[in-house]
Amino acid sequence: MSSPLIFDVTEADFERLVLEASHAALVAVDFWADWCPPCRALTPVLERVVPDYAGRVRLAKVEADENMRLAGRYRLRGFPTVILFGKGLEIDRFSSARAEGFVRAFLDARLAPA
Repeated sequence: MSSPLIFDVTEADFERLVLEASHAALVAVDFWADWCPPCRALTPVLERVVPDYAGRVRLAKVEADENMRLAGRYRLRGFPTVILFGKGLEIDRFSSARAEGFVRAFLDARLAPA
């Protein structure tokens, strides 16, 4: 799935599409791997939840095996890992597959009131 709110990112465009873009809206980065069953469970949850935030949160998907330097840069220990960025900085993160309620509570707690 690719849209203005949900898109793939590589190391080459991470700075622009995540760090710079996080000054306008929060960007949740889903570090995933094709061989990872929990990743395949979490991605559809994220893709369902993010559009409900009407542009206040965007979802950038990073395939970790193809972008190992990014995974190393953020010291990922497992997949999936979701890192939330705002104003160019990491705000928070979580790892492992999570239910929709957890993801919504995670985002709600970190969003400023509209």
